[in-house]
Amino acid sequence: MANVIECRGVYKNYLSGKMEVPVLRDVNFQMAEGEYTAIMGPSGSGKSTLMNIIGCLDVPTKGRVLIAGQDIAGLSDNEMSDLRLYKIGFVFQTFQLLSRQSALSNVELPLSYAHVPRKKRRELAMEALKKVGLEDRVNFMPSQLSGGQKQRVAIARAIVNNPKILLADEPTGALDSASGKQVMEIFRQLNREGVSILMITHDREIASHADRIVEIRDGVLRENENCGDAGGGDAV
Repeated sequence: MANVIECRGVYKNYLSGKMEVPVLRDVNFQMAEGEYTAIMGPSGSGKSTLMNIIGCLDVPTKGRVLIAGQDIAGLSDNEMSDLRLYKIGFVFQTFQLLSRQSALSNVELPLSYAHVPRKKRRELAMEALKKVGLEDRVNFMPSQLSGGQKQRVAIARAIVNNPKILLADEPTGALDSASGKQVMEIFRQLNREGVSILMITHDREIASHADRIVEIRDGVLRENENCGDAGGGDAV
């Protein structure tokens, strides 16, 4: 299978005053289409920085990154935005829902950016909410939803454009254990349906839901183990 994510010799440094601080060090990572991978590491390990680079929200100091076969180096801002819009879905720990919009309107948002006609937007958003078990909450505002329900709305929004890759940054970090389990069950079902999932977490139990675990410490990646339903996976 083709790789949906490739990082080749990726470095990321930040300036702190006059000092250059290394965050990622020679990261080489591949993820094949249809994989479910967790990148696990403690706070400050570089996992969020790597996720931001893979998600085209940041650029490496050195090295190459290919997303769905496209080298992000040299892409214009508009091309980068299109790559994020059509190829990548994002799920964040803090949900990032619009507080004054209903669940349905939040899920419709990426479709609006993609200029999908209103009737089709509503249909696709309804389908996505049904997929995460919230067809009875379409008109609820975020303030009327539990944390787990908010995260499921965020997942529906992330998948409504049928992205090739779902990036999840500590997706259960703000949830109780029961809600976290629901989210992991949704991820597993999405993966069975062909969605490639890359999840970052500091929690080994959450990471164990993936088929492949990669550890990051001090900006260096290393393969950890295979687990979950499918097993297997390419080496880093």
